[in-house]
Amino acid sequence: MTTITTHVLDVYHGRPASGVKITASMYVEGHWETVKTVETNAQGRCDTPIFEQAVTGKYELTFSVDTYFEAQGVTLAQPHFLSDIPVRFQISDEQEHYHIPLIVSPWNYQVYRGS
Repeated sequence: MTTITTHVLDVYHGRPASGVKITASMYVEGHWETVKTVETNAQGRCDTPIFEQAVTGKYELTFSVDTYFEAQGVTLAQPHFLSDIPVRFQISDEQEHYHIPLIVSPWNYQVYRGS
């Protein structure tokens, strides 16, 4: 089975994003089921894989970036331009590792499949 990992880079401050809450979900029998909630460490990574035994299917990582930037002292307009960023993707090969990094500022983001 495959693992799913992530890391978050804060391009507003030019450093890894420590303390970003990530909610991990899987699509099961017609609905999204939350599996766990984790937080990034000082390197902007999670201490363990988000999913250690992922199978073929649909997944979602939701990154709570507004609370992260508020905790960093960034003044944000109300309501925030970005709040929770959901990233949905599918696992098609259970033998591969899936790394889903997020690059983020208070006003934009990019996600990609890393290695």
